[in-house]
Amino acid sequence: MAGKQVRLFLVDGKAGGLTTAEIMTWTGQLLKGARKDLARIRERKEAQKTGVYILLGEDEETGKTKAYIGQSDNVAKRLSTHDQNKDFWSEVVVIASKDSNLTSAHVRWLESKLIGMAKAIGRVPLENGNEPTGGADLPEADASDMEEFVRQLEILLPVLGVDVLRGRATRTVVGAPDAAQTAPAGSGDSLPVTESEPDPAAEDSPVFHLLQMPGAQAQVVDGEFTVLAGSEVAAEMPDRSNYKASSAKQYKVRQGQHRALVADGSIAVGPDGTARLTRDVVFGSPSAAGAVIAGRVSMNGRISWITEDNVTYAFWESGSPS
Repeated sequence: MAGKQVRLFLVDGKAGGLTTAEIMTWTGQLLKGARKDLARIRERKEAQKTGVYILLGEDEETGKTKAYIGQSDNVAKRLSTHDQNKDFWSEVVVIASKDSNLTSAHVRWLESKLIGMAKAIGRVPLENGNEPTGGADLPEADASDMEEFVRQLEILLPVLGVDVLRGRATRTVVGAPDAAQTAPAGSGDSLPVTESEPDPAAEDSPVFHLLQMPGAQAQVVDGEFTVLAGSEVAAEMPDRSNYKASSAKQYKVRQGQHRALVADGSIAVGPDGTARLTRDVVFGSPSAAGAVIAGRVSMNGRISWITEDNVTYAFWESGSPS
C-alpha cells in the first residue's frame, strides 16, 4: 500500500485540545474535540457545514468506549441538541469537506454506511437505535466518490484514536459445520457463529493457529494481533487457588479479560460446551491472546501461534526467509 501524508494541526498547541486532521489531495477534513470545548467547536467552520459526526464516550457498565454516529445540514446546531439530550459522550469528531461539496444526500449516505460498517466490525458499540436507510440512491459517480471518502476515513480516524471503523466485518457462516446453535454464555438465545471477511490489507500476514487450541485462528490486521471470529476459545476460566502470588495476579487479569468477552457476547458457548468468538478480538500481544483463548495463566504466544507450514509468529515477525 502506498504511503499517506497525514496533516494534524493542534489548534491549541497542545495534546488534548482541538485537533484537525486531513490527508493531502483528499477533500475531507476532520475536527476532534472534547465536550468541554463544545462552544468553540460550534464556532469552527468545519462544524457549521453539512457533515457527519461521531460522539464518543465511556460505557459505564463496561468501561469501554461507545459511540453515536449522526449527520446534519448544520453539525453545530445538532451538537447543541445532543448536549441537552445525550449524557454519555465526552468527545466528538466532526467529518466535513474542505470544499463544501458534501450535500444532504451525501451525508445521509455516509451516515448509513458508517453505522453499517461499525456494527459489522463490532469493535465499538453504538448508541444508535434505528439503522438509517441512507436516503435515495446516489448517482453512480457520486457513490464511487463517497466509497473513496470512506476509505480515507478508515485511515484517518484511527490516527485520531477513533477505532469505530478499525478492523474487518464479520459474516454469519451459512451451513458451516460448527455454526449450529451457539449463544453467549449465560443466555438462552441461539446465535450463529460468525467468521471474518477476508481483508486485503492484511494480505502480508499469514493466518496463525494456536498449538494449544487448534480451532483458534489469528492474523495481524492493521498492525494489531487479532483473533478471528469463529475461533474456538476456552468456555470458561474458573477461579483457581493453586497459583503463587505473582501467577495468581496474572491469572486474575486473564480471567477478567475472558469474562469481559463473555459478558459482551464476544464469546458464545454451544450446547456441546464448545465456545467460539462471535467477532474479531484484538489483543495487545500474541501471548495475551494465547493465554485468554486457551484459558491459561500465561503463554509464550510468539512460539505457540504457528502457520499451516509450522512457521512461528516470532519467526514470521523477524522477517527471516523461510
